[in-house]
Amino acid sequence: MHEHLDALEQRMHQLQQAMRRAQLARDSEQIQQLRGELRRAQRAWDALFAQAEEGEESNASDGGENNASAQEAPAEPQTLLPAREQVHQVLTLLAVPAAPKLISTVHEAFFAGGLAPSRLTSLRRDEERSYHSAPGARPYYLCPALTSDLLSPARGLLTVSTWSLEQRIVGPLSARVHFLTSALNIADAAERLDTATLPLPVRQLLVRYAQNIPGAQPPTGHPGPAVAPLDLALLRRAAEDELTLHTASDTTTRTQAAARARSQLGTAELLFGGSFQSARRLRSVP
Repeated sequence: MHEHLDALEQRMHQLQQAMRRAQLARDSEQIQQLRGELRRAQRAWDALFAQAEEGEESNASDGGENNASAQEAPAEPQTLLPAREQVHQVLTLLAVPAAPKLISTVHEAFFAGGLAPSRLTSLRRDEERSYHSAPGARPYYLCPALTSDLLSPARGLLTVSTWSLEQRIVGPLSARVHFLTSALNIADAAERLDTATLPLPVRQLLVRYAQNIPGAQPPTGHPGPAVAPLDLALLRRAAEDELTLHTASDTTTRTQAAARARSQLGTAELLFGGSFQSARRLRSVP
């Protein structure tokens, strides 16, 4: 039972850290969600602590006859946010369309609990069904990114409906632009933590980004295997330098595609894209 109490205490600490990050990002909706989750975790801790006290008193009074039953810990309360809200957390941090694997990795690094990519397989379809059954009933929907050429759903990329249309469209250069942008946003999130003692998953994530951006890694200083070095300022400069090479062209492509989408697609299609057949037909419309 004490292990469950420790886990809940760790969970509450992680939620408090997440609330501070949301406060810095001025995300009032996220703060409200996290506050509710923190309250649920606190109630679960209180209930479990009370059970632990009762168990100890019972053991003392009966000489330990019921020791086995007293040590039986109840199932750990489920305190994680729903998968869609966890995805929303990550996408808000990244601020670019992202694939399930990246969403899962970033969630593991910055937020409490695991989020397996397999849990996201049917999420987009569920969101679209929810929208069609009650349009606008939710404050946001998780939507696919839209391709700049066909204005159809981009396979495996999730966005948030409250983002601008331009932000939800991907063109030929967008993958690299989004990679560099997410590197900057993750570096920003890391700097809001204690950079002297970055959690290992956060550090590993940043190192993987740095390894794929020219000039983003400092030299190790000695030959042979070594812990990969990390310099957030260097990573940021390298990402910003490369972004200047691609941003203008990518922005133009997405802006033109967004204008075309607004003139050709209906409200639901602007969020979830049209069918492949209709997308090919609309592509030829000026």
